[in-house]
Amino acid sequence: MNFEHEVILCIVNNGFSEAVMDAAREAGARGGTVIHARGTANKDAELFFNISIQPEKEVVMILVSADIRDAVLHALYNEVGLKEPAQGIAFALPVSNVVGLSTFSDKNNTSE
Repeated sequence: MNFEHEVILCIVNNGFSEAVMDAAREAGARGGTVIHARGTANKDAELFFNISIQPEKEVVMILVSADIRDAVLHALYNEVGLKEPAQGIAFALPVSNVVGLSTFSDKNNTSE
């Protein structure tokens, strides 16, 4: 099954949501939603990944068309990935239905 849209979730240390959105916009995303969260990783994870884990997190949800998903994920990896101060991880999930989006294409505009 082909999906037209995907949601990218990017989890970063507190204070890095703007860096996430800057990178995503450069790759073609139009906007996102920031959710404040708290991480639950333990000391074993810190040793395994050789990173320090901050409990305060931001989760940025970005709805994108499927054709730019890989570009956005690649941009996030380069700008806010685990080797960067944001220590971000990102993944995408398919979205089966979307309402409420305005598009620039008459083909996708269902407001008529």
